[in-house]
Amino acid sequence: MVLLSTSGDVLAHAVAEGDKGYIQEIYGVHLISFMYLGAKHMVTGYDHLLFLLGVVFFLYRMQHIAIYVSLFAIGHSTTMLLGVYFDIGINSYLIDAIIGLSVVYKALDNLGAYQRWFGFQPNTKVATLVFGFFHGFGLSTKIIEYEIASNGLLPNLLAFNVGVEIGQLLALSAILIVMGFWRRTDGFLRHAYTANVAMMSAGFLLVGYQLTGLMVS
Repeated sequence: MVLLSTSGDVLAHAVAEGDKGYIQEIYGVHLISFMYLGAKHMVTGYDHLLFLLGVVFFLYRMQHIAIYVSLFAIGHSTTMLLGVYFDIGINSYLIDAIIGLSVVYKALDNLGAYQRWFGFQPNTKVATLVFGFFHGFGLSTKIIEYEIASNGLLPNLLAFNVGVEIGQLLALSAILIVMGFWRRTDGFLRHAYTANVAMMSAGFLLVGYQLTGLMVS
């Protein structure tokens, strides 16, 4: 919540100013640099991490976690690569609002809201893939705005994507370690409700801020 309320730069699906300048100035193939930038984006991207937390919140088996995380990675990677390569840009406020909704959706799913309200359970695998597409467009939109050089574009993007996946694995490992300890406590199920309400509130806060930015832009 504190992160979401500090500044527009934090709320936008942004790349840090120093990294922005680097992206705009370099020319040619820089695989290691782009892998680093991709990993950095993932481990500092609170919107990605909130969604990942929601996805794995009630997953206990590693094979189930691997399936959902892979679907998210496929979606994220596909639209990030295609969006930049084919110059498909989406309004950054709009795409970040949708990303905020993905956090809201998953928190409500964890709370069992759809079954209580509508009497059915949405396909969580399809939803994870679809929201992965939107998360990827969020990043591609920003990269397009920074006018990355066309020389070495494809290998640099592939390296960036590899970095994103490395960062995702690092972040996911930390989340699962913390969740593993938390799940062993007696109060996990009791506090799980509060945690998902907080997650949902953070998502709504992000959506509201981005829609406000969209209206005044």
